[in-house]
Amino acid sequence: MEIEENRRYEELLNRLRGAFPHWDMLRGKTMLVSGASGMIGSVLVDAVMEQNLELGLEDCCKIVAVGRSRQAAERRLRRWLDHPAFRFVEQDVGTPLDGITQRIDYAIHAASTTHPLAYAREPIDTIMTNVLGTRNMLELAAGNPGSRFLLLSSVEVYGQNRGDAERFSESYCGYLDCNTLRAGYPEGKRVSEALCQAYIAQRGVDAVTIRLPRCYGPTMRMEDSKAIAQFIKNGVLGEDIVLKSDGSQLYSFAHVSDAVLGLLWVLLQGETGQAYNLGGEGSDITQRALAELIADHVGTKVVFRLPEAVERSGYSTATKALMDAGKLRALGWSAHYDIAGGIRETIDILRDLQE
Repeated sequence: MEIEENRRYEELLNRLRGAFPHWDMLRGKTMLVSGASGMIGSVLVDAVMEQNLELGLEDCCKIVAVGRSRQAAERRLRRWLDHPAFRFVEQDVGTPLDGITQRIDYAIHAASTTHPLAYAREPIDTIMTNVLGTRNMLELAAGNPGSRFLLLSSVEVYGQNRGDAERFSESYCGYLDCNTLRAGYPEGKRVSEALCQAYIAQRGVDAVTIRLPRCYGPTMRMEDSKAIAQFIKNGVLGEDIVLKSDGSQLYSFAHVSDAVLGLLWVLLQGETGQAYNLGGEGSDITQRALAELIADHVGTKVVFRLPEAVERSGYSTATKALMDAGKLRALGWSAHYDIAGGIRETIDILRDLQE
C-alpha cells in the first residue's frame, strides 16, 4: 500500500485542510516548493492539491515541486504528476533556478539535510543545501516582485540553552560551537535566516521564517537517523526501542500536519522579516519517555546501546530545547496533535504501509 491510498493518511489531510481558514488566499496563485518529496514538503503538496480537487483549474493553486530525484517524486507524488496544476522540476536547489520562468507567487524552501548521519557523512552538502539553496530560492523570489518567500528553519539556531530560559522565544540566542562538524546544520540555518534579512533590505524581498522543532509523522523516511525516526522504525517493525543515550534530553516535537499548518499560517499571515516558533506543550517530552511511549504502544521494551562514532559525531549536544510558540498562536495557529496521539497514529499508518 502507498501512503496516498491509506485511509488514516487521507483523514489526516482532511483534518489539516479543515483547520486552515485561509485557502482562498491561494486561489489562482503559483507556489514553488523545494524539498517537495520530503517529509514536510510532500504533506504540503498533498494538502494543497487535495484542496485543488474541489476547484476549477483557473482557481487552483499551481504547484511547482522541486526535488533532486525524479524517482523519489514518482514514488511519493505520483498521484499528482499528470494533474494540470502540478509540475515537477528535477533539480538540486544548490544550483540556480534559472529554468523556472513562470510567475511564482509563493516560494517555500523546505529542502534540507535533516538527520545526524547525513550531518556527519555529508557535511558540505548539509551546509550548502541550506546556504546556497536559500540564496537561490531568494534570487527566485527577487525575480518575482510581489512574491513571498518562506524559509523553514530550525530550533537548532538557538544553540545550547544557557540555563536561563525555560523555553526559547524568537529573540533567544544560546551558545553554539562553530568549530565542530556538527555545527554545519545549525550554522547553515543561521546563515539562511541572515540571508533573508539581507534580501529584504537590499533586494526588497518579502521573506518570513518558521522555526520548527523536531518533527515526525507518517511521511518520514525509514532510513532517517534522527532518534525519533529510529524509535518509530523500531516500533513499526515490532522491535525493542533502542536508546543511545541516557534519554534525559528534553525537547519539543511537532507532528508533520501541525508543521504544515503552521507554515501556511506564517506564509499567509506572518509579518515580513519575522521568525515564528512552532511547538506545543503537549509535545514536550524527554527522549527516554518518548522511547517508553513507543515501546508501550507496540508491546516491546526500551534497550540501551552505545552509538557508533560516526553516529555520535552527528548528534545534537542540546539537553533542553523547548519552543515558545506564543507568537505563532497569536496569528491563529494551534497544535492539533499531542505527542502520544501523534506517535500512535504515525506508527499505525506506517504499519499499514508495510502490509
